[in-house]
Amino acid sequence: MYDYSKDAKVFKAFCDVNRLQILELLRTGEKCACVILENLNISQSTLSYHMKILCESGIVVGRNEGKWTHYSIDNKGCEKAKNLLDILTKIQK
Repeated sequence: MYDYSKDAKVFKAFCDVNRLQILELLRTGEKCACVILENLNISQSTLSYHMKILCESGIVVGRNEGKWTHYSIDNKGCEKAKNLLDILTKIQK
């Protein structure tokens, strides 16, 4: 039987207002966590929670620089998410 848990993480990434706002910010390029925090009305711990979900989905990647993490959208992860949606919603005859 197929394990859908990894696929579910992709869709979980898209089902929260804060995560959608984070993705919108990242559309213009890599952002430091501090910049994301400046643009959202959330705490550091809440940001960490949302970034963990986005990174686990494969849609976002992070890289550490000093005490901050810089995040960006991962093109390969986005392609996988698009393909997954296409597969799961394609009507078979």
